Amino acid sequence: MISLKDLINKEKVPFHIAIIMDGNGRWAKKRGKIRLEGHKKGVISVKKVVEAAAEIGIKYLTLYTFSTENWKRPKAEIEALMLLLVSSINTEIETLKNNNIRLLTIGDLTSLPLSVQRKFKHAIKATSNNTGLSLILALSYSAKQDIVNAARRLCWNIEKGGLSVTDLTEEIFGKYLSTADIPDPELFIRTSGEYRLSNFLLWEMAYTELYFTKTLWPDFDKEEFYKAILDYQNREKR
Repeated sequence: MISLKDLINKEKVPFHIAIIMDGNGRWAKKRGKIRLEGHKKGVISVKKVVEAAAEIGIKYLTLYTFSTENWKRPKAEIEALMLLLVSSINTEIETLKNNNIRLLTIGDLTSLPLSVQRKFKHAIKATSNNTGLSLILALSYSAKQDIVNAARRLCWNIEKGGLSVTDLTEEIFGKYLSTADIPDPELFIRTSGEYRLSNFLLWEMAYTELYFTKTLWPDFDKEEFYKAILDYQNREKR
């Protein structure tokens, strides 16, 4: 059986893809399961998409893993999500190392439990020399807050005389964002049929191609990922 992967032009894959992985809760509800089961199934989709991205030569993949708004969820669900994050890192760190995948994070890592922070810092250090796919997890992330934080750092630099107001450009401002060393996404994917950016990479996605699918994240597999890339490449041809 032919895979959509075979139809992809490997010379024109997006350099950076950003994804909002939406629909875990609805997937679980449709099956009469608790929300955590949807999150667990969603982790399997993450593994599939990361593998697919690495196979076809994507250089950067950013996943909206936990937003600042997610802190408003029930305490029990948040605790379960944190445990799931830790267990996932424990399970996958060797896979990342063996597949030349570098792990990075954006967002307020300090707001996460200390055990989670330690696991991520260890994984980031352990994969820092890898040169293949850069997997970026947005954790306790808010694009608006990141822009505000960048503005604060910029103002402090101007106050100290390190920069003049007249020198300010979009390029210079971008260097104060948490994504300063990461290229802007060329393709954005959101699952579950929602048509919003939800406070995700608002500055960085000014010119990004947007792709929305009704597929719930736990059902989003390699073929669905390839379908999004083919849609992107067809737009490029037009």
